[in-house]
Amino acid sequence: MLISLILAVTSIIFLPGVLLAGGAAHGNNGGGMRRSRRLITSSQDAPCMRMKVYYHDILYNGDNNANATSAAATQPTALSRSVSINDSFFGQVIVFDDVVTKGKALASEPVARAQGFYFYDNKARPNAWFAFSLVFNSTAYTGTLNIMGADLIFNKTKDLSVVGGTGDFFMARGIATVRTDAFEGLYYFRLHMDIKLYECYV
Repeated sequence: MLISLILAVTSIIFLPGVLLAGGAAHGNNGGGMRRSRRLITSSQDAPCMRMKVYYHDILYNGDNNANATSAAATQPTALSRSVSINDSFFGQVIVFDDVVTKGKALASEPVARAQGFYFYDNKARPNAWFAFSLVFNSTAYTGTLNIMGADLIFNKTKDLSVVGGTGDFFMARGIATVRTDAFEGLYYFRLHMDIKLYECYV
């Protein structure tokens, strides 16, 4: 009975320390060992990490099977056409697996894949809401950046929130400023993304 009581008290004393130690170790250094990281925060004028990339979306049009990187998963609702002068696409969901490149050209060096969805959420005119991950797997970076927010299509630039990450971007926070850099009708657009991180773990 006394031995059981001593073991119980010992586990209560040491368990919080074990949990705290485990919570402080993040990431993987490639050899299976987990390492501790420290948080770096920065000011609006001086992000702790910044990258500029180009996001290419090629919507499936019925004929471009080989090249398409996105497709409609649902059709617009009936409300879309009944309340807008032009079709607002209200309710339509697009799922994508888009290439993200270092340079403007679609054939330039890929740096990540943008995988997620956007849907049209304004019944009067086209506006969208994005939720996606930038998936990195290169010699420069591995891991993901998770991005979401409103794409106010008629605004010149839009700010989307960087809400987290994994790997080299563990628990990252910041802003992705997006502008439409090029488009061809409804079936291709290119976004310039200026990603600024203000919370980085190193």
